[in-house]
Amino acid sequence: MIKNILRTLIIFIGILNIASAKDKDPIEITYVEWTSEVASANVIKVVLEEIGEEVDIIPVTTAAMWQAVASGDVDAHVAAWLYTTHAHYLNAVKDDIEYLGPNLIGTKIGLIVPEYVTINSISELNANAKKFRKRIIGIDPGAGLMSKTEQVMEEYGLKNLKLIEGSGAAMTASLGSAIKDNEWIVVAGWTPHWIFSRWKLKYLEDPKNIYNPIDKRGEEHIGTIVRKGLKKDNPRVYQVLDNFMWQPSDMEKVMIWNENEDTDPYDNAVRWVKENRDKVNKWIAK
Repeated sequence: MIKNILRTLIIFIGILNIASAKDKDPIEITYVEWTSEVASANVIKVVLEEIGEEVDIIPVTTAAMWQAVASGDVDAHVAAWLYTTHAHYLNAVKDDIEYLGPNLIGTKIGLIVPEYVTINSISELNANAKKFRKRIIGIDPGAGLMSKTEQVMEEYGLKNLKLIEGSGAAMTASLGSAIKDNEWIVVAGWTPHWIFSRWKLKYLEDPKNIYNPIDKRGEEHIGTIVRKGLKKDNPRVYQVLDNFMWQPSDMEKVMIWNENEDTDPYDNAVRWVKENRDKVNKWIAK
């Protein structure tokens, strides 16, 4: 009789555990629909699913990405471009989030031109504005890169050019079209990015170091941000996010795969995880 009671109790506990697992809220991660962050969001989704989590990745604006974590509405984002590009976002919410450090080191932002363009510095743009059709091709207006570019234009007195708002996809399309016709074009861009694998490009020199100022806190990087309380609520997810670290070449590989219209970013993330098992095992190690 005691054995029957114990057996019934074990079955009951198992049912409760299954019900609890089903009722568990999915991990929610925000990201901006830049090619770099599409890659990282999908990779971290695949990795967290490997440890048994249900994961939703949610595309939002840059400001909303930061605010959603600060308010506790979502769990994390892995797209903090620090210390320069997203400095104002970090300063606005630093008391309401937890910063887990870099997940990728070696980022850069700036104005990019094809190698065949014969100028080399931002300071030369005004004198050559007509060759660039008086435009700097930008991305989405809420991006830190855009606010930094506005600062650059003011500091360098680029009154002969206009910053064109758009999206990351529109920027790369404009760049590709101009290169095809051997036209001069200048775009606001960043590293890591697949465009450097496809075309011969160069950053215009920034003598005033506005885009990438020397920061005593460390190198420019992409960091991981989580909500307050995640470590207590889900220590396993917290641990994986804290361990997450890859190289620009890793991200660029996924980005290049994603440029193929016949593939899906999630499937490409699965492929990268399978091909980089040693690296992923370090992220999920207990």
